[in-house]
Amino acid sequence: MERLDDGELRQWLREDAPHGDLTTRALGLGDRHGTLSFAARGAMRVAAIEEAARLFELCACEAIVRVASGRDAAPGAVLLEARGPAAGLLLAWKVAQTAVETASGIAGEAARILGLLRDAGFAQPLACTRKNWPGGRALAARAVRAGGAVMHRLGLSETLLVFPEHRAFLASNTLASTLAGVRAAQPEKKLVVEVGSVDEALACAHAGVDVLQLERFAPEALAALRQRLDEARLHPLLAPAGGVTATNAVAFARAGADFLVSSAPYFAPPADVKVVIAPGRNR
Repeated sequence: MERLDDGELRQWLREDAPHGDLTTRALGLGDRHGTLSFAARGAMRVAAIEEAARLFELCACEAIVRVASGRDAAPGAVLLEARGPAAGLLLAWKVAQTAVETASGIAGEAARILGLLRDAGFAQPLACTRKNWPGGRALAARAVRAGGAVMHRLGLSETLLVFPEHRAFLASNTLASTLAGVRAAQPEKKLVVEVGSVDEALACAHAGVDVLQLERFAPEALAALRQRLDEARLHPLLAPAGGVTATNAVAFARAGADFLVSSAPYFAPPADVKVVIAPGRNR
């Protein structure tokens, strides 16, 4: 799995220590050497461990990944080992730990939702939204992939998704012609429209929308919409969004969703990574 580039990782380090590590410098520890390890305190789906290793390398240390991103780690499993000057180990330590814990929490929740779906016999994908923290999109996308899910959209520049907030600026009687114009302007893109009611969904389906994003639909409402679309011989993809979590994912799949759209993994608790730093032999 391709890791984030060095420029972004260096920015993480600059944010945490824009003028160096004052404490380590004041203690005179910089030239001493040591070792460091990351280990899983509990079972976890690992993510961003390659970024963690590279952070140590950017700080003049050596690092070895023991459990790759996308793999499950048992309690106590060593995830990463590093060695080098104390200045480098201490500079990268907390940034690397936080990245792994945060990303692994996201990956773990995505994997949990998918596991519930698969155990119930459903194969629908889980697509995670762009509702992550500003500046953290790249790390969030890495975590989502490590959890076995996909990104719903990486940003406004790549997909056509018409929200009610867009339609607020349009005359109500121009929806069909407006959507036709959007399709003509971007013929290679699928047209997705978010709807909040069955009537809106049917109107957009008749207008030829490819995907209906169903905002705050209950599973029962999705099933009823699916039936009405089938009766009308209309076949847009149905994607429930807003409030999709581990508690209702199977119900949405059973109701006939083609894929699930969720922000829930971003709000999962972080994984817990144990860090051990010890002095080593100076070179």
